Amino acid sequence: MRQLVQRAGAMFWVLLLAASISRAEPNALRAIDISRDGDRIVLRAQLGHALTTLPPSFATITSPRIVIDLPDTVNATSTMRQSLDLGDVRHVDIVQAGTRTRIVINLKRSIAHSTRLHDKEVQIILGESASATTSVTASAAEKAARIASERNAVVDIDFRRGDDGAGRVIIDLAREQSAIDVRRQGQVVVIDLMKSALPELLRRRLDVKDFATPVQEISSSVNGDMVRISIAATGQWDHVAWQTDRRLVVELKPQKSDERGNGRGYRGERLSLNFQNIEVRALLQVIADFTGLNVVASDTVGGNVTLRLKDVPWDQALDIVMQARGLDMRKSGNVLWIAPKDELLTKERLELEQRAQINELEPLVTETFQLNYQKAEAFQKVFGLDGQPGRGSILSRRGSASAEPRSNKLFVTDTPGKLEEVRRLIQMTDVPQRQVMIEARIVEADDSFNKNLGARLGYLDLNRANGGTPGIHLPGTARAAVTGNYLGVGEQTGQAVVTSGSYMPNTQFVDLPAGRIGTANPGSIGFSLFSAGANRFLNLELTALQADGKGKIISSPRVVTADQQPAIIEQGEEIPYQQATSSGATSVQFKKANLKLEVTPQITPDGNIILTVDVAKDSRGIAVGNSYAIDTKHVKTNVQVENGGTVVLGGIFTQEERSNIYKVPFFGDIPVLGQLFRQTTQLRSQKELLIFITPRIVADLAAAGAVQIR
Repeated sequence: MRQLVQRAGAMFWVLLLAASISRAEPNALRAIDISRDGDRIVLRAQLGHALTTLPPSFATITSPRIVIDLPDTVNATSTMRQSLDLGDVRHVDIVQAGTRTRIVINLKRSIAHSTRLHDKEVQIILGESASATTSVTASAAEKAARIASERNAVVDIDFRRGDDGAGRVIIDLAREQSAIDVRRQGQVVVIDLMKSALPELLRRRLDVKDFATPVQEISSSVNGDMVRISIAATGQWDHVAWQTDRRLVVELKPQKSDERGNGRGYRGERLSLNFQNIEVRALLQVIADFTGLNVVASDTVGGNVTLRLKDVPWDQALDIVMQARGLDMRKSGNVLWIAPKDELLTKERLELEQRAQINELEPLVTETFQLNYQKAEAFQKVFGLDGQPGRGSILSRRGSASAEPRSNKLFVTDTPGKLEEVRRLIQMTDVPQRQVMIEARIVEADDSFNKNLGARLGYLDLNRANGGTPGIHLPGTARAAVTGNYLGVGEQTGQAVVTSGSYMPNTQFVDLPAGRIGTANPGSIGFSLFSAGANRFLNLELTALQADGKGKIISSPRVVTADQQPAIIEQGEEIPYQQATSSGATSVQFKKANLKLEVTPQITPDGNIILTVDVAKDSRGIAVGNSYAIDTKHVKTNVQVENGGTVVLGGIFTQEERSNIYKVPFFGDIPVLGQLFRQTTQLRSQKELLIFITPRIVADLAAAGAVQIR
């Protein structure tokens, strides 16, 4: 009798709870299936009620996936992930947040898609011809085409405080169809909008700590054609993102203490329980009726429990009951199997032992795998198929593998299950490597200015040659012999020959002419002053040379290589020189004077390229004995560059200014006339070296061969 009263009390509480949470039945996602229709793939989401409008959707490019939000819909598929490996579809994730259910289609590559409604189904068509079956009207299609022709842009970024202390970031976009990637990195939510623009006014940092939400700071920036919005948060929180029309909303909601108990996130609907000495099996029945799940309890589950729980998630209540009675559960679909922990562990251990025995008795099968893009020996070594000790292997104890290098085939002998694992590994790893074309530009520019000024001044007296008395006669004084600088040693001074053994006298007592610049000789202008009898001459010769030089040398080596594979390209000459050997003889050695580009690219998951670059520009320098010096310009560095972007690896700027004056003491310092007694040289030179590098990801080898080399 007492047990009947207890059961009646339990049913009374169940009816009371059911009446308290009764509400209008929402729409339900019942199943998702996939099929192929020609070149297209069609996913059908079956609902309990037909929708009147197309659900909002968006796609991401960095991690290819398509997201569709079903409003006022619950997940009735009893699963959160379905493996639909067909074509470009990997799997489908189903996430329910409140009364909204999100379908996330994970793809192998970015692909066009469209949606349409058919009775109680939402059909997602994947493929190039998907747009032919879209159910939008002609005017809407024209509007979408017009918006798609424009570049997407962020119109506004706003922040609001939501219910229960949630922080809500609202982003208004210029287009509905936008490539968006939302991900969590530690305590930061990162939002990447591909091929988008951000007005200068919105490139800012917002401090929202005073709103008492998990969100602390919102910052936005531009990186090439990508807009990045970072949301920094603190504490324990969860985030959810959804898009409606042109508005993207990211909400960060704090987790309560009961939602973080022992690291478990309790997300079930809340209930209240108040029982005195109720049987555990009856309590499990109450929870099963409340949740709608199927509960299977082992025969060893028994005993009574007294509890009073108010407004707690049902999954936390179930966890408390199982901990109190030493129980554990296993979930399969929407069925919960509850039994004592020791019983479950014993059963699982027996299953593993049976599985191991089956593997030992299972017949071996040999299968041949053709590798297309990697060497069979390399695959065999990396995955431990070569049987080397100390190296983990994916094969079973009885399995073996061998490689045939000529045909690049791999022969594996093992159980069918292990062969399936090897097949999956080959599908994931035996893929073509992406190609990268690296172009370097080495620009050398110089600007020089050179100016030389000089003068020659001389005096000649021919009175002696004409039979007179040389020199200058002043009244009341004796004649002074002023004959100039007459050395009389013509062979050494290079004077003109008059007769055998006689030369023209050297009349230049000031000889400071302008020097040569390179191979250019200075220009000159001469003046001679002489007496009435042409016996005495005063000679003046002015020389000057000015040179302006501008030059630019551009070297542009290019090379194409595979991802993470080094490549070298060089061009130049080898200069011979003699070197003494240990025996005393000489041998001819060579030194390189080359233009060399050595690079190893690495493509990152976000499409950027990390380069290990070694660029050298050597040339022949001045002569040193029987050889030449090598003028070297060298840069070696690691740098990350976006695809198609250009970065300056380094630069060298040199500037030289020089002024030289050669003059006769005292006379060269005389104003104005001092110019006749000195030589002036001015030199100004500027040289600049810049090294640019531009990497580009090439889709395939055919495209790489089509690149024009300018």
